Amino acid sequence: MVQDSEKSALLRNEREGVYWQPFTANRMLRANMEPRTMVSAKGAYYTSSEGVKLFDTLSGLWCTPLGHAHPRIVEAVRKQAETLDFAPSFQLTHPGAISLAERIADLAPAGMNHVFFANSGSEAVDTALKVALGYHRIKGEGNRFRMIGRERGYHGVGFGGMSVGGIVSNRKMFASGMMNGVDHLRHTYEPAHMAFTRGQPTWGTHRAEDLVRLVTLHDASTIAAVIVEPVQGSTGVIVPPVGYLQRLREICTANGILLIFDEVITGFGRMGENFGAQRFGVTPDIITFAKAVTNGIVPMGGVIVTDEIYNTFMTGPESAIEFCHGYTYSGHPMAAAVGHVVLDVMREEGLVARVRALEPVLEEAMHGLKDLDVIADIRNIGLTAAFDMKPAEGKPGARGLALFEAGLRHGLLLRCTGDTVSFGPPFISTEQQLRDMAATLRKLITEVC
Repeated sequence: MVQDSEKSALLRNEREGVYWQPFTANRMLRANMEPRTMVSAKGAYYTSSEGVKLFDTLSGLWCTPLGHAHPRIVEAVRKQAETLDFAPSFQLTHPGAISLAERIADLAPAGMNHVFFANSGSEAVDTALKVALGYHRIKGEGNRFRMIGRERGYHGVGFGGMSVGGIVSNRKMFASGMMNGVDHLRHTYEPAHMAFTRGQPTWGTHRAEDLVRLVTLHDASTIAAVIVEPVQGSTGVIVPPVGYLQRLREICTANGILLIFDEVITGFGRMGENFGAQRFGVTPDIITFAKAVTNGIVPMGGVIVTDEIYNTFMTGPESAIEFCHGYTYSGHPMAAAVGHVVLDVMREEGLVARVRALEPVLEEAMHGLKDLDVIADIRNIGLTAAFDMKPAEGKPGARGLALFEAGLRHGLLLRCTGDTVSFGPPFISTEQQLRDMAATLRKLITEVC
């Protein structure tokens, strides 16, 4: 626990708003901060400043599948800091970045052999959009400028990702800064047809035809790329209907449009495969990644592209910079060192296969809550799940907030967005931990609802 003097200083600074927290109701938090301060983490648990041990139901923010304070990662950070703590990536490189790129390409779908590093999912998405624009321009199709996102999609908070994203609350304040030429597919979630589905719903494949409508409206010759999450994570684990992603691929291919999979959440094992592309049997042209690649320890993100895209850029004078884009910390030595250890541990401990083994356990645990009257829907795939609670009359989001706060008191760190609760537990979780999580949820839902 935090010492009383330190706690007093933290509370004073928080109440004065010195630290302006992201995606947070800052005024509400300042009025009730103490239970929300995390002071340590180990394995699948956080510990709060009050000494409460909290099961990490969302792997941090979808990013710590190996749990916290893994000794091999801790040692890798120490060793790399002593050896090469930073190396410029412009015109220079280091062995860690080169070899990590090779390992990531080996995990990706066949034909996707080139990796460009960024530092977050938001940067990865903006990089992918720039790759798409540059690719078409080099091919003499600079008129392809439009980007197609999807309703309820989350692609980070850069201006590009925000523009193609489809979560209203993330967009409305910044409407004047949106990219030109962006349109959105209809989302696939219709609870009247797919409530309480286990895995992929069979209804909704036809929603892919909405892309045909947009191609007809704008003309294919103006569209550069379509970007979707294989599973929409931040909006509450929306699982693609059977055949939906395959149909998007067909339409994109037929019209010369690049298909981008945002795999910031689904990449590196969350779907029980290296990437969601492999789980669903669809190969895009570009994959974005972040989060789990370094277990959330050191920020890292990036894009993986096909041979066709990479080779298209490798033209013109050899002395020319082919892609005028990058970040100071692209391929950072610390991040690369952690990325290597993460991939080592995943391979040696068989954690991707473990996700497949835990998938039915999480499925049964979550769908076992169906009998509670307040539950409106439950859905799952891979080691992800979510449920929606019926809103309290006139108070949307109140039940989700109450459940979140009850979790802090009773050993669960929950991710509640409105009245939707999402789950992505660590790959190292035990079957019993997942069952205990559901049992505690049952008690808390009954208590607060």
